[in-house]
Parts: sequence; structure tokens; C-alpha cells
Amino acid sequence: MSTPRIPGNDYGVLAVPAPGTWEPRLTVSVVIPARGGQDKLDLTLAALAAQTYPSHLLEVIVVDDGSSPPLRLPEIAPEHTRIVGDASGRRGIARALEAGTAVADGEVIHRMDADIVSYREHVEAHMRWHHLAGYLVVMGTLRFTAMAGIPPTPAEVQIAVAKDRAGLLFEEDPEHGHDWIGELVAAHRDFRDAPSSLLHRVHVGATVSLPAALLRETGGMDTSLALGEDTELGYRLTQTGAVFVPDAEALSWHLGTTTAMRRPADVRRHNDPFIADRIPYRRHLRTDAGRQWLVPYVDVVVDAAGASFEDVRASVDGALASTLPDVRVTLTGPWASLAGERPAPLDDPLLDLRLLRGQYAHDGRVSFAERVPATSAPVPFRLVCPAGWVPGADSLAKLIEQAEKDDEGLLLVALDEDESGVLAARLERTSAVARAARVIREGERLDDVIADLHGATWLDAESWKLRPAARAYPYWAVNRNREAARWKAAAESRAREAERAQRQVAALKAELKELRAKAAKGSRDTVRWKEKAEQRRLEAVALRQAQQRSLLGRAARRLRRLTEGP
Repeated sequence: MSTPRIPGNDYGVLAVPAPGTWEPRLTVSVVIPARGGQDKLDLTLAALAAQTYPSHLLEVIVVDDGSSPPLRLPEIAPEHTRIVGDASGRRGIARALEAGTAVADGEVIHRMDADIVSYREHVEAHMRWHHLAGYLVVMGTLRFTAMAGIPPTPAEVQIAVAKDRAGLLFEEDPEHGHDWIGELVAAHRDFRDAPSSLLHRVHVGATVSLPAALLRETGGMDTSLALGEDTELGYRLTQTGAVFVPDAEALSWHLGTTTAMRRPADVRRHNDPFIADRIPYRRHLRTDAGRQWLVPYVDVVVDAAGASFEDVRASVDGALASTLPDVRVTLTGPWASLAGERPAPLDDPLLDLRLLRGQYAHDGRVSFAERVPATSAPVPFRLVCPAGWVPGADSLAKLIEQAEKDDEGLLLVALDEDESGVLAARLERTSAVARAARVIREGERLDDVIADLHGATWLDAESWKLRPAARAYPYWAVNRNREAARWKAAAESRAREAERAQRQVAALKAELKELRAKAAKGSRDTVRWKEKAEQRRLEAVALRQAQQRSLLGRAARRLRRLTEGP
């Protein structure tokens, strides 16, 4: 597979062919985990038997995840279809997928659920992308059906799909669907402008394809997860520099609803602890103070080789005192040299290394490595900090916030300059480094490729509060978390102020509501008195008219008496 340069997630730079206008050459293994549901599986396989993708390049592996009775191979299925089981006897979608991919021969793995009826060009629509680049994750588009009435037979499904009439097989369910995915995709220019932290969210698993080599590189499925395994895999794929392609032409029917649709609150309650532990991008799930997590948000790398104990300690302690709760520190250096016989303690040429090992050997947030790894995957960010330079309490949080604002791949903080050049700290986006390493050409600098594909910016040390140890240390030596505690106290103070302000706003709103009620009452009283005044006016007019009629009557009677008297 080729490795063209794709900036960010902008797969639009690729000239994708229309189905039927190109020549396939890659093999694909469709892996289907299934437990029971033989009737739906029969329809899934019948639709796959009518695909436009060449049959000699397509194999289907159904993994029986403990069905009772066991699943059987129906009469209508692709030519190269087999049913396998997990030899370990363990259950779960993640384990079933691992078992299926372990025996798959295809250069591309196409994961598909056992209740999917694909359109005629579904597999081909996926595969045309993989012929263009070797690090794409392609996601199909689902239409949900409630399967009202009598379902079609496998033969009817095969004929309809073969005649390109799959859209007429079922009625779409207006109450259910993946509308949220469509909204995300549309909001980010068909996902081409989607930020790195968002990519994994659309990796829902029902019909997803990716190169087998990329899946192996990522580490495969997390078989410890009972649910949410597709989202977690999508996150790790992001950190390998993968590009996510939602293909509107890779259509298929989903037969019935998903568990997440039927019991959304229960699914979220189950998944949140596991997702929080593994996906640092979900910041709203990491609000507990004092916690450590399986996957940190940032890895701070400090090279101890040739540096003094005091300088390295200053840098490490500054990083650990960060306002970010999920920080890991990696100390690099020749730690293997500490093995063997130890000379006189105070005259040990490796004394600084030994002191550092003694200082942090039992701190769960600090690890030791012989050299800086290519990336810190699956950690999404890495700060390479020269020994003797100390990040402030909020430096890491602010730098990551800056990188996230424009989805930049590299921030370089200029610390010092001499005749040998500029000394800089580096905040690297793991996915950007991985992408650049995939496509770099001979003679190119990695930083230049990162800048080209994801952007890079130079910053000054003082504005971002990275200071030399002489100015920053050891003012918290008594308690290395003092600065973090100060920031925490400041945050709590601001929270109390905000709470007071909220109470004042609530009181003002209540007062305003009361005044409006009084004003409304006044308006009603005005109308009422106005109506009463009008009524009195009308009564006065009527009285005057009655009086006038009475006077006229008396005058008329007097006149008659005067004229009739003689």
C-alpha cells in the first residue's frame, strides 16, 4: 500500500475512484463476530455473496462466540467463507475479533456485525480507499430498519443486492439511526476538518475496515473490554497517525437496534470508567482529584544522561506538580549501567543516576527508559524538556490548550540560545509524529514534515512559564506539590466566588421576577380602574339623560295643565 501525504484528516487530497471504474488487487478478510442470530447471519452472508468486489480477493470469517446451538454455514454465502471459534473458550466481541483476525489472510481487515445487510458495492466502496493509502480507517454508513413484517429470505436478499436493489429490501426506522455521526461529519466538512481529539468518536465498529498491518501495529483489540472496544481501538488508531474516512457510498442495513440505542444510560454507566482510564481526550470523565490513569494525557521526557541530580529533579518535580492530574514522567538515561558492583558511595561516577533512581523508583508516575521512544503512544502528547528547565504549574495545561486550539502537531518553546543553536522544549502531538514518520522521505527533517502536515509554532519560555532551575527551584523543596496546592486553592477560591456570584444572580433574578409581577399587577389594576371609570362615565351619562327626560316630562305635563285648564 502507498503512503501519500495527507494533512490532518483531509482525505480529500486523495483521488478516489467511483465504484466499477478501477482494478482491485488487495485481498480483504471480512471478520464477523456472532453469538446466535442464525437468521440474521444468513441475510448478512447472502448480501456478501452478491458483492461487486472480486470473489477471489474476498474471504469471510465468522467467529462463533459461544452460540448454542453452534452457528452453521448457510447455503448462500461467499465462496471463501468459514466459521471458526475462539480456542481459548473465552467470550466477548473483542476476543472474537482477535480470534478472527489471527487466522485472516487478507491484507485488509473489514470488521462487520452479524446483523448487517450490505449494499452491492459496500465492500468495493471500502476497498477503493485502501488501494490509495496504507493508513486509512474507512467507516461505512448504516441505515437502520425495525424489520417490520416478514423478513426477506436469503435468496431474496442475494437477488436484490445483485440487482442493486438493496435499498428496497427494508423500510427505514425513523426512530433510530446514527444521526449524531452524520451531524459530526457534516460539521467538519465531511470529517476532513475534524480535530485529532474527535476522530475516534465515529469508530463505532458495525462496518469498519483498515489495513491488517495497521491493526497489528496498533496492538489489536483490547480483549479486557466487554463493551466500548471499538471506541478504544479508534483512539489508539488515532495515535498511530491513521486517517478516518466516513464513506457515504458504503451503505448497508442494520437489522434492528443496537444495545446502546435500547439502553443508552446503562451503556454509558458501564463504559465511562473504562473509557476514562484509556482515552485521555475524554476530559469530562477525568474530574476526580488525585487520580492516576492507565493512559496519561501527557508524557514529560527528561534526559538524565550527563545531567546533575539537582537539575533533573527540578524538571521532574515541576512536571509532577502540574495542575493536570494525568501526567507521566519518563526519565531517559543509561540505567543499565547501574547494574553490577557499586563503588564507594560518595565517589561513584554514576552517583547522579543512582540518586535519581533512588528518588523516583517508587513513584508510580515516573518510568525509566534507556532512550526516547519514537512516540509516546498511546499517550496523546509528549513534552521533551531539557534537564534543568522547570515547567510552571499550569505550563503543561496551557501548552496543550494552545496545541488543541488549532490542532497543531508541534510546539517549540525557545529556552536559551548559544553558538551551538537554540535550546528548546518540545510539545509533540503523538498522532502528528506518527503520521510524519510514516511519510517522511530520505533527507527530510521530521519537524519539517510535522509542520507541513499538522503545523508547528515557536513560543517563548517566559510567556509559558518554563524557567531555569536556578529561578524556579528549590522554592517548593519542602513540598513539591506546593505550587499545585496554591493553584488548587486559587481555583477553589474562584469557585467560591463564582458560587457567590451565582447566588447573587439568582437573588437578582428573583427580585426582577417579583418586580415584573408587581408591574404586571399594576398594569392589570390600571386596566381594571380604567374599565371602572368608563363604567361610571357611562352611568353618569345615562343618569343625565334620564334626568333630562324627567325634566322634559314635567314641563310637558305643566304645559298641558295650563292649556287644558280654561
